[in-house]
Amino acid sequence: MSSVRISSNAMTDKSMLQHYQTLEQGDRCQVMYVWIDGTGEGMRCKTRTLEFEPKSAEECPVWDFDGSSTGQAEGSNSDVYLYPSAIFRDPFRRGKNKLLLCETYKYNKKPTETNKRHTCKQVMERATSTHPWFGIEQEYTLLDVDKHPFGWPKNGYPGPQGPYYCGVGTNRVYGRDVVEAHYRACLYAGITISGTNAEVMPAQWEFQVGPCEGIVMGDHLWMARFLLHRVAEDFGIIVTLDPKPVEGDWNGAGAHANFSTEAMRNEGGIKVIEEAIEKLGKHHLRHIRAYDPKEGKDNERRLTGMHETSSIHDFSAGVANRGCSIRIPRQVGEDGMGYFEDRRPSSNCDPYSVTEVLVRTCILDE
Repeated sequence: MSSVRISSNAMTDKSMLQHYQTLEQGDRCQVMYVWIDGTGEGMRCKTRTLEFEPKSAEECPVWDFDGSSTGQAEGSNSDVYLYPSAIFRDPFRRGKNKLLLCETYKYNKKPTETNKRHTCKQVMERATSTHPWFGIEQEYTLLDVDKHPFGWPKNGYPGPQGPYYCGVGTNRVYGRDVVEAHYRACLYAGITISGTNAEVMPAQWEFQVGPCEGIVMGDHLWMARFLLHRVAEDFGIIVTLDPKPVEGDWNGAGAHANFSTEAMRNEGGIKVIEEAIEKLGKHHLRHIRAYDPKEGKDNERRLTGMHETSSIHDFSAGVANRGCSIRIPRQVGEDGMGYFEDRRPSSNCDPYSVTEVLVRTCILDE
């Protein structure tokens, strides 16, 4: 991997900031507007002062930004609108300050190309009576500032995979401080984070968000991703959601989507689960296109049929089988009700696109 020179002034002493963070701010409130940029993967943010503490996203004003600098507009018509969508507590500034997730709209008030929330919300509203629940397992990899996996030997590789998954010890896990800080930041912010663990490849981790109903899944996962990047920034570490960050005999990174409806969760729900899986098999290609921002190109590197994945070209399902497209957990098979896990989404997927297409296929029969 190529090396990058980092200026000695690039890293600051974070403890110096604490003095200023304790200064009184009166009745005024800092609201950080957060949005998805033109790549469909990157996140941007900027802060606005409000004269009151907002209790909901609806209380916050619409704002705008220079879309020509984020790949979302041309310079000659660059203003892009930020429509407040979901509000969270700010774990960095704390107090009454907020984080505000926003949708992006063009000058003509139409959603930008990477605003997948717009149609996802419409679809979720149509499926409200079925109470769709989601839980997404977000895998990611920590990198040093030179883009080399964090903790790996600079001129070689760590030992083979095996001891790192859910591992403990200096020689088995790298970057736990980032993981723990992110976990607490999510809890403070009000994100429905449900767990975390070290993954199969060293320097690779996972956190889970859910269960969340409807549009909340996308909102909470995107904000959890923002917090992860922001926490890692404090530690001088880079986070990548690339689905195959290291070529060779190393696991890739996914965002396995767990899904259920009320009927699936009730007695006899296994029949509804099997019906949904049958529908998914008929729309495999559509789901592959929706499961990474490059319409399957990123997932081609990951879904090879090796390293606990299915082949991108084939659809399969099985009980407790991590080599299938769809896994029915063993306990669900025994209980005869519950949920299923779609293992195809890539780590850099848009959760709005993933949850939308699951509802379209399994509930709306589209």
